[in-house]
Amino acid sequence: MTSTLSRAIANYPNRFIPGATSELPEHLQETIQRRDKVLGPGYTLIYKEPVEFVSGHGAHLIDRDGNDYLDAYNNVPCVGHAHPHVAEAVARQMTAVNTNTRYVQEALVDYAERLLATFPEELSRLSIACSGSEANDLAVRVARFHTGGEGIIVTRWAYHGITREVASFSPHLGAGSPLGPNVRLIDPPDPRLAAPGTTLAEHMRRQVRAAIDDLERHGYRLAALITDCAYTSDGIFTDPVDYMRGVVEEVHAAGGVYIADEVQSGFARLGESMWGFSRLGVLPDIVTMGKPMGNGMPISGVVFRPEVSEEFGRNVRYFNTFGGSSIPVAAGAAVLDVLETENVQQRVLESGNALRAGLREITKDSPHVAEVRGAGLYVGVELVKDRDTLEPDRLLAEDVINDMRDRRILINGTGRSANTLKIRPPLAFDSADVTRFLETFAEVAKNRL
Repeated sequence: MTSTLSRAIANYPNRFIPGATSELPEHLQETIQRRDKVLGPGYTLIYKEPVEFVSGHGAHLIDRDGNDYLDAYNNVPCVGHAHPHVAEAVARQMTAVNTNTRYVQEALVDYAERLLATFPEELSRLSIACSGSEANDLAVRVARFHTGGEGIIVTRWAYHGITREVASFSPHLGAGSPLGPNVRLIDPPDPRLAAPGTTLAEHMRRQVRAAIDDLERHGYRLAALITDCAYTSDGIFTDPVDYMRGVVEEVHAAGGVYIADEVQSGFARLGESMWGFSRLGVLPDIVTMGKPMGNGMPISGVVFRPEVSEEFGRNVRYFNTFGGSSIPVAAGAAVLDVLETENVQQRVLESGNALRAGLREITKDSPHVAEVRGAGLYVGVELVKDRDTLEPDRLLAEDVINDMRDRRILINGTGRSANTLKIRPPLAFDSADVTRFLETFAEVAKNRL
């Protein structure tokens, strides 16, 4: 049991370990003890010293004592914590009606039309669910129905959700959550993994071809390749972008479909476009969305090319009690309003460029920073024991994360060794927030890096 617990802890970055500190405020200790007695298995708190928040606005969270924390970690409140336009839209709908997709809802149709207008015209059908896990589960069901295959290809440390089906192709969950026999892993698009003299595009194409061949050798026809368009759980790999066409060609040649998981990278987070797949220059067969879609309300979506989903729709009933109901749809529509009226994409582009430039300047001489990478407001800082060996330094990453938390800035870790700092703020993150972040990071870097 001890070794199992150790593995579980190792698989979860920056995890609070009960009993590791006795210096927590009395109220916090009491609440954590009560929590441990009533919540089910698998829950975790983050940071060596957990923190409790009572309110928020923009990219800021406020604790019980009124301290202001800069949130550079939470992507769920896409357009900002407690955004007044979203809150008002949800409250207004709650006082009116909350019906489901078995009833005609003009607001649902309006929302679907607006959302689909942000996609290429070939992607023109929307199904709505409640979570990214549900969205990816449905996407794979449709992919299997369309292709007749069972094989799934994902990247080596991918995370796509928590249902039994989706967990079977989410290696990020660790050894306690085994992969399905129909699942094959490929490298994330890290140019350093390509053999000398081989381009990233060649390396990725060969990886996919080998995975398809191995699936077929074991009796599995390919159903789908599914990738997070920012490869966030693998360590955040957003550039270069010229490798994906060949990958999709291999998938289609084998009769499979390409599913773009935009739960992390969508809704203008990468700055250059509304959707991460657009940066990669490819047209997915299926696109999934989640967390940021309703700024915290439980809504997710799956967008299909009609020819992929129509037969499934003719033969299988899909009904989700809360997916597509009135209140989450009101939240989703309000998020689109904010993205449009506040010119969020341009802010993301400018803030992200300034943030990465500042981080590169601060860390340029550090032997412990292998790379600063990312796009828009999704940034990774890879920490290593030495730049020459690139040996991951998970402990250093946790020290930096907790030093930042002690200075009231929230980040976390990602990647197989959890040694890449994950900087992923709400898209309300503005120039003042960038300045505060960089000034604080410079203080931590002076001591740690």
